[in-house]
Amino acid sequence: MSENLIEVVDAAGLVRLTINRPKALNALNSAVLSELERVLSELEARDDLRGVLITGAGEKAFVAGADIAEMHEKTPEEARAFASQALRTIKRLETLPVPVVALVNGFCLGGGCELALACDWAVASDNAVFGQPEVLLGVIPGFGGTQRLPRRVGPAMALDLVTTGRKIDAAEALRIGLVNRVMPQAELEAYAEELAKQLAGNGPAAVRNAKQAVHDGMDQDLDSALALETALFALGFAGSEQKEGMGAFLEKRKPNF
Repeated sequence: MSENLIEVVDAAGLVRLTINRPKALNALNSAVLSELERVLSELEARDDLRGVLITGAGEKAFVAGADIAEMHEKTPEEARAFASQALRTIKRLETLPVPVVALVNGFCLGGGCELALACDWAVASDNAVFGQPEVLLGVIPGFGGTQRLPRRVGPAMALDLVTTGRKIDAAEALRIGLVNRVMPQAELEAYAEELAKQLAGNGPAAVRNAKQAVHDGMDQDLDSALALETALFALGFAGSEQKEGMGAFLEKRKPNF
């Protein structure tokens, strides 16, 4: 492939993925999705993976949406195949066993917002703009927006966004729970570095188990979810990580995971 559509930077298991189509505002087309799925399949196989940060190249956009130029002449069958490709790729991102963080600057619209919704949490710069404007193009969100958005912000707010197509700024995205933090654009990179250090300092198995408990428990009744939590809590005592973590606490030192 002549263009490096997904840039990968690996720092001791903390992997940063950058969608690299800045001239197209990092819009998702079939080639980007194929390359992203390939990269994610490689990450799935790694035992040393500690966390993933995903962002878009340049200062104008995280991902401005799916590539409208590519979609314009698609038939219903081709549209179904394109959506299926996107859903499959985004699901691989969502189900990585480690924390996945979206670093959002600029436009985060349509497929970009749907990509961010598949991440465990999102950090936005104060110039970020969010929305699901597909109805303005005569379609509905097709990369998971009608399902992940209400699970994140509630059905009433999700219906507001997907039926009006309106865009919201970072402050409103924070207020409704679409993102976790908002900061000046100039501070986003420094925060990403600090976050990477924080993730690296935590017990990797504990972090993986915590993510599994939250994600899997959300689809169960409370009693079943609590039983899952108990099982994963007990599992933490089976390895050396718990001994090191608690031992370091008692010895008043930093743990070495």
